[in-house]
Amino acid sequence: MSKALLKRLRGDSDYFRRYEAVKEISSNVRVSEYLITNACNIRCKGCWFFEYDFDKNTRDVTDREELRAFLRSERDRGINSSLIIGGEPTLYVKRLEVFGDEMKHNSISTNGLKKMPMSGFEDFAVLISLFGGGKLDDELRAIRPNGQAFTGLFETALKNYRGDPRAHFIYAVTEDGIDYIDETVRRIGDNGNTVSINFYSKYGSNDPLRMEHGRRLLEELLRVREKYPSILASHPYYIRAMVTGRSHWGEFGYDVCPSVSIDHPDNTERIANGNPVLPGFNAWASDCKTINFCCTSGHCADCRDSQAVMSWLMVSQLKFVRNPDLFKTWIEIAESYWHQFIWAHHLRNQPPAMMAQNDVPLLAAE
Repeated sequence: MSKALLKRLRGDSDYFRRYEAVKEISSNVRVSEYLITNACNIRCKGCWFFEYDFDKNTRDVTDREELRAFLRSERDRGINSSLIIGGEPTLYVKRLEVFGDEMKHNSISTNGLKKMPMSGFEDFAVLISLFGGGKLDDELRAIRPNGQAFTGLFETALKNYRGDPRAHFIYAVTEDGIDYIDETVRRIGDNGNTVSINFYSKYGSNDPLRMEHGRRLLEELLRVREKYPSILASHPYYIRAMVTGRSHWGEFGYDVCPSVSIDHPDNTERIANGNPVLPGFNAWASDCKTINFCCTSGHCADCRDSQAVMSWLMVSQLKFVRNPDLFKTWIEIAESYWHQFIWAHHLRNQPPAMMAQNDVPLLAAE
């Protein structure tokens, strides 16, 4: 197998070594998603959790030993990594301590308003949400639960995680914020952090994924990626797939999305259609009993979630390996993905590589 892979890489031993490193970590990570609370200290516009009333469907597990027993049952079925969401996970640090005790790898998704403690959480990856960039971030996210607007949310997140090796921003871009992208990425780098790209779906509109300036958004992201390659970790191929919803072999959608809960009965036909899924993945509600449809809202026509799109590319290795340049691209995409997580430390020290744009098939925006 090693000789065959090396041949597919045209004998490039450096990329073969990098492939082996990616394979080592990916083959040992089995992840599920956990909503640990329905509470949140802000109300972002476009937050699917509150947009679709997920907070009203279940109640939090507040007993730490009940949570511990649940996580041990998760380990028994082979899960060793958590993606912890909410609500806002940093509101309940004691619950996070249980994850630290029971799971090998842990990542939290946070709005950045409250600082995640360092002591006891040194190996937690902290993924900080950011919408639009510039003044748009406050317009879209800086809204208290009572509806009162405030300012400085991005600045607070920067202050809370300045130079923090655990911190990685997840920047949901929108065509309305094209002019803010360069400055936003630069400020994250100046703060000692890194960033990956997400896509802001305009929930509440008739067509949340529709864009009038998709090509301009794509071109600006690729320009900024080339300008700040050590800050903006997202690979150019992934950026194209994120903005356009397309890869070199097809379009992203429910029939290929791998981030669906394998034990949700409504996903039976999807899992049987032959397209890869994340092994063992379930998205658990805050009661630790209810399995949600997928990693986000379940409204697939409105969704282009970064983790789902990245997972689609990651599980589709066979679509890349037949062409040596595409195979190298897939390795680079995988490296850029694992770069987000401090617990992937043996890849963390490798800067996200970037192939020449001419080596990657262009995916035209709408």
